[in-house]
Amino acid sequence: MCCTLPFLFEKNFRLLIKECSYCNKQNFTKAGEQDAVRCNTRANLIRRGCKENEIISPLNKLNIAKDDPLSASENGQVVQMRPQKIDLDLRPGLPVSFNVSFKAAEGHPVDLYYLMDLSYSMKDDLANVKVLGTDLFAALRKITNHARIGFGAFVDKTVLPYTNTNKEKLLKPCDENDQQCQAAFGYRHVLSLTPNKNDFEAEVKKQFISGNLDSPEGSLDAMMQAAVCEDKIGWNSNSTRLIVLTTDAGFHMAGDGKLAGILEPNDEQCHMENNLYVKSTEMDYPSVGQLATQLEKNRIQTIFAVTQNVESVYKELSKMIPKSEVGVLSSDSKNVVELIEKVFFSLSHYLYLTITHDSLPENVRVVYRPICSHGEKSENQGVCDQPEFPFQVIFEITVTADLCMENKFFTISPRGIKDTLTVTINTTCKCQCDTAGPIGDPHPHCNNSGSISCGICRCNKGHVGQFCNCKIGDKDEHTLRASCQKDNGTECEGRGDCVCGRCECHNTDSGSQYYGPYCECDDDHCEKFQNQQCGGKGKCKCGKCDCNPGFEGSACQCKTSDEACRTINNSVCNGRGSCKCNQCECRGGYQRPHCLECPGCTDPCQTKVNCIECLGFESGPFKKNCSEACKTISSKIVEKFTFTSKECKQKDSEGCWMTFKLVQLVGEDNYEAEIRKQRECPPPPNFIAIIGGSIAAVALIGILLLMLIKLLLYMKDLKEFKKFENEKKKSKWAEVRHHSELFVQTEIAVTHFRLVSLDSDCVVVLVSC
Repeated sequence: MCCTLPFLFEKNFRLLIKECSYCNKQNFTKAGEQDAVRCNTRANLIRRGCKENEIISPLNKLNIAKDDPLSASENGQVVQMRPQKIDLDLRPGLPVSFNVSFKAAEGHPVDLYYLMDLSYSMKDDLANVKVLGTDLFAALRKITNHARIGFGAFVDKTVLPYTNTNKEKLLKPCDENDQQCQAAFGYRHVLSLTPNKNDFEAEVKKQFISGNLDSPEGSLDAMMQAAVCEDKIGWNSNSTRLIVLTTDAGFHMAGDGKLAGILEPNDEQCHMENNLYVKSTEMDYPSVGQLATQLEKNRIQTIFAVTQNVESVYKELSKMIPKSEVGVLSSDSKNVVELIEKVFFSLSHYLYLTITHDSLPENVRVVYRPICSHGEKSENQGVCDQPEFPFQVIFEITVTADLCMENKFFTISPRGIKDTLTVTINTTCKCQCDTAGPIGDPHPHCNNSGSISCGICRCNKGHVGQFCNCKIGDKDEHTLRASCQKDNGTECEGRGDCVCGRCECHNTDSGSQYYGPYCECDDDHCEKFQNQQCGGKGKCKCGKCDCNPGFEGSACQCKTSDEACRTINNSVCNGRGSCKCNQCECRGGYQRPHCLECPGCTDPCQTKVNCIECLGFESGPFKKNCSEACKTISSKIVEKFTFTSKECKQKDSEGCWMTFKLVQLVGEDNYEAEIRKQRECPPPPNFIAIIGGSIAAVALIGILLLMLIKLLLYMKDLKEFKKFENEKKKSKWAEVRHHSELFVQTEIAVTHFRLVSLDSDCVVVLVSC
């Protein structure tokens, strides 16, 4: 039914959806019509004969479940927004609007948690903060009589490289001359929220400065714990919550913990023991996104009271944290009270002007329209610009559910205020149809074989058909329905009803009828040309155009002609394609317009070389069946080429160079060739030169070998001679005098001797043995 289906339409159809109505009348559909025609606009249904009391068109319902009046105090509770609970019963696509009133209550309680940087550079500032109690409470009294104040302090994680981990330095991280210095710490909760200024001053006076190594501090660690440790801090559930962060340095954020080997992400949980953050050295700093989420979740507004040197850093941080402002401290924090008062009024004025929602259910849209002098319509929040305090503002809120849903809810609330409006959504996705009798009772309209529901027959078991007029008897209903499915697809292609195993086709939107064994055909959905079905030059038959004589194409968009496909040789597409819509559709890689060229085809100079050899020189692989293998080439032998095509030069089977030209004729494999009569064959080998050269080479090699041997022998002799010379130099010579007879008779083997002198008595000989 239209009442249940139209919500699946796209956004463009939402207007049609919300105007859709349903006709409950019996016999409203004509033969072959789908029951979907019962769904239409009210006007169209009446025009087709449906009466007003037979039309079903459910409307949105709004029920205000809780609407306590606005008041400064009721049973100790402040009510600043009404209503508090609304139940919506919506029709998908149909918006509903309601008003929400907000009135700022005077004297609303304020909780201020003072979070201070106690690193060494803040020494002068701490001295001033110790006497701030009276002034802070005086400033808060201007805002409300119900003010409380608390105090917390932070430095940084007590691990390298943020803090010196030497035992003595951990106990006293300040300058050696500074006697009043407390041990290093990450975040310490000092004083829970209290209305007593004396308690504040007393606890703060006990605080001393501490220290660390690097410039950025653990500000985000401290803010996260102050936000999530609600019981430890003592936040009031009905108060306006403020955190005032004072510092003169930047901040560490998620990922910086890796420098100290801390890899566990921040879990956004409270880890306070004995007023100290005990997971400081085990858990990474929180990300800005995590902190912003927790501050908004716990309705905490932030004032960054920082020195001028880091003002730009915290202004960028403030852009990512809702309900936060930045103020500049003097060098010694003397102006901190004035700064808090100024920034709080800025926040509080903006606070009472903005309402928004938490996460919306899927397919739900909310639009805010502020009813005030300065406001803009928005899908995210409602904002009124600077009304005078105290004031009352009204917002018109429009809610639309695009799809069916049950028991979905979301909350709307002013930023920073506890008051909320809970909106519960249910949708009406079924028609509440009246029947002619109890459901299940036989009805004559259904041949007493079924009952009426919403004007449509619901057949009893064993009967099928629009009016339950088909009795299936012993046959299996699944088998009957399967015979109405084409290729196991949709029954009757979704265009008809399966009655006794045969399709009874519905009518089309134009009033004609679907046809075919499975209602697969119709004559209304053929391709269009110039916004006319079949271009106005044919008839639509079963989804395809049947063109009139003289026209062709998928939409009969072309005249039957091949004039533009004709070539200069009077062929159609050069025999390499077909002419469709007076345009060539080429085959095999040939290109338009006339299928003349084929850039991707193999060069015929290479593919036809065997045929050229057998046709021109009666040799080659095709020599025996040349006329059959090369029948697609006509050739002639020439002395000089007459063709203008490129010249081909290829080697034949005998190693000779053949020169020829090819011209492609009409068709894909039809050529005419001119073959040059002379081939360029290499000269035969000179055997005398080869033999003579071989002999000369052998002789030359022999001579070279003899010379090499001679050289080796010479080198060997030269080596022996040099060895002899060396030995001669090392020998010891002795001068021996011998008688001529003695010389003759000696048996010493003399290998070398030299005559030294000769006289009448003796001969002197130098002998080497």
